[in-house]
Amino acid sequence: MPYDTVDDLPGSVQSHLPRHAQEIYKEAFNNAWEQYDHDESRAHRVAWAAVKKGYEKDEASGDWKKK
Repeated sequence: MPYDTVDDLPGSVQSHLPRHAQEIYKEAFNNAWEQYDHDESRAHRVAWAAVKKGYEKDEASGDWKKK
């Protein structure tokens, strides 16, 4: 189930990531969805890994911020 827009992403992703990180997540998920034969679990892992390349979670506030 690829995502057409960031508004289609799971609520947990929308509520925790800034907009640009959501776009990264969506693109990475959609690419992994196709690459790994619609393995949703794997696509989510790939998407989070892509986000973590450019963003990190602030332990004090819990917010994700650009590295």
